[in-house]
Amino acid sequence: MEEPSSKRGYAVFVGLDVGKGEHHASALDHEGTRLHDKPLPQDEHALRSLFEQLAAHGPVLVVVDQPASIGALPVAVARSVGVEVAYLPGLAMRRIADLHPGHAKTDARDAYVIAEAARTLPHALRRVDTGEEALADLEVIVGFDDDLAAEVTRVTNRIHGLLTQIHPALERAIGARLHHKAILELLHRFGGPTGLRQAGKRRVAAVVRPRAPRSHQAIVEAIMSALDEQNVTVPGTTAAEMVLPQLAEQLASLLDQRKQAAAQVEEMLDAHPLAAVLTSMPGIGVRTAARILLEVGDGSTFPTPGHLAAYAGLAPVTRRSGSSIRGEHPSRSGNKNLKRAMFLAAFAALHDPTSRTYYDRKRAQGKKHNAALICLARRRCDVIYAMLRDGTPYQPRPATAA
Repeated sequence: MEEPSSKRGYAVFVGLDVGKGEHHASALDHEGTRLHDKPLPQDEHALRSLFEQLAAHGPVLVVVDQPASIGALPVAVARSVGVEVAYLPGLAMRRIADLHPGHAKTDARDAYVIAEAARTLPHALRRVDTGEEALADLEVIVGFDDDLAAEVTRVTNRIHGLLTQIHPALERAIGARLHHKAILELLHRFGGPTGLRQAGKRRVAAVVRPRAPRSHQAIVEAIMSALDEQNVTVPGTTAAEMVLPQLAEQLASLLDQRKQAAAQVEEMLDAHPLAAVLTSMPGIGVRTAARILLEVGDGSTFPTPGHLAAYAGLAPVTRRSGSSIRGEHPSRSGNKNLKRAMFLAAFAALHDPTSRTYYDRKRAQGKKHNAALICLARRRCDVIYAMLRDGTPYQPRPATAA
């Protein structure tokens, strides 16, 4: 968010340290004088009254530390009374708080730090897009999908762990296909190695064939070969055979829920004018496009592509100290969600000739896999910035060999 205090002439800067039942509001004028410093109930009437009262001093800028969840009501009320809203990221807030005297961690101090940052460090602020209904709905679904993804990872790791404990060969045979419907159905019906061995090859094939018509033979052969590699029964196998069917059923349900969430996200994205622009770029799917829109909106708050790359944590950081420390290093700051989305999109784009050529060029320069992907993500960040700025789909360029 570009220097709102100097460009838009705000007279009052309100810092809100939001809470479940009560916020703390600290308001400063342009000179830093406190106009308000009190707890504020999580109530529409109280919020509206404070914003209207402060508006008597001139244009008001409200800054929150959490624009979603418990901070959604203050944002909505502020917008309804014509007050602009901004967001101070938590990491930036903590760093700014270290510049102020004292080590206390109180709501009043946090609210003052937010208000003072809005007054003196406007470049640290970010725009709040939760006022747009489409993005607000999208954020709820994407957040739910993120929770589902975390659960999928947890249950998947639990199944991997149990199989590795009781039958490593079987885990090697089916571990890479654990999300396949055929594998989940086998675990749900037969449990583990003991149940699969008792079922026999014919029954196993009957379960796999309709769910994997092309690869059923390879799957069945891999499972039966793995079962033959171990005859001893490891302690804990009986309990694992009881738990694995439940975990397989749970994982299948989570994967189905993620599919439904993806369909809902896609339906919501259809109403956003920039969704088709983003998904036209190789490597950017529905979930990645939704995350980019939630984090940067239309990109208008970033003056240059470099600002967007810095916000995403993709811009290299120069470190120099005397003659011993010199060079460029990857940034450890930035928006983690956006950085992850950009990184995964770059990885998914390696099938695209232009992206692959640039990646291979960086590898030829001696960079490791992750470093080359970061370079590719940084390059693609410039393209995404131009696409959002102009509202134009991705236009591929001829690949240049390394």
